[in-house]
Amino acid sequence: MTEAQKGVAALIAACTVWGLSPIYYKALSDVPPPEVLSHRSLWSLVIFTLVLIRQGRLAGVTGLFVGRRAGLVVLATAMISLNWYIYIVAIQAGHAMQSSLGYYIFPLVAVLIGFAVFHERMAAMQVVAVAMAVVAVLVLTIGTGTPPWVALMLAVTFGIYAALKRVIGGSAVTSVTAEMLLLAPFALAWLMAAHLGGSGAFGHGWRVSLMLAFSGVITALPLMWFSAAAQRVSMTTFGLIQFVNPTLQFLCATLIFAEPFSRWHMLAFALIWAALAIYSVASLRTEARDRPVLSG
Repeated sequence: MTEAQKGVAALIAACTVWGLSPIYYKALSDVPPPEVLSHRSLWSLVIFTLVLIRQGRLAGVTGLFVGRRAGLVVLATAMISLNWYIYIVAIQAGHAMQSSLGYYIFPLVAVLIGFAVFHERMAAMQVVAVAMAVVAVLVLTIGTGTPPWVALMLAVTFGIYAALKRVIGGSAVTSVTAEMLLLAPFALAWLMAAHLGGSGAFGHGWRVSLMLAFSGVITALPLMWFSAAAQRVSMTTFGLIQFVNPTLQFLCATLIFAEPFSRWHMLAFALIWAALAIYSVASLRTEARDRPVLSG
């Protein structure tokens, strides 16, 4: 297996775990979202720390708390914790379809952020794709009587998080470890208050306790696979395979959770899928144009 093939396999594995994770968090519906988030943060911190110790890179975490980087790490921590919290609430409350929509919209939000913040040029086809996404949101707003707030918040918080990570730099595991380290005091405080008040779920049944602990595994492993893939796969392939995640979430919402799928949803998703097809074609053309020509 070539390095590129290993990267593709790692990325598919990561996106599959993320795409099927609604089933996991739906099974934890009896546990309040802040408690689920707290366990997810703390157990993933344990795993990331062990990985960095094994790799001899734990000292790299402290370097992220120096100078301007420290403030950016705090902002990134706020964005990823908010994103995770909204996601958990959405799944438990029966809005997995909106979660799927949010991660479909994310690449188009990323294009807008790249244009507005990093002054990246937008190709004509990318402009069309973003415009179609806006129309899709308007269709859902008019059809259902309310904007798809969950989808928008997930897409925007993850988009801002991705932009911050680009500025912060460093390895994915090191930076996420720093973020989880910042979250740890809040997570511990919440869990202490919950258990002192008698409402803590951990320790009251082996199934729930094991699932809460294992949430750290399904957080840490996909991120490490994702990070490994980023070093081996072209950005276009990277972007295309990421659609596995929202597609599986969409299938969970419709086929497993049987969430309502009205004609307005059908029209909005059709617009989003068409927009992503246009976006993907534009990305493929850009990669083909920028690929160096090998002379014999």
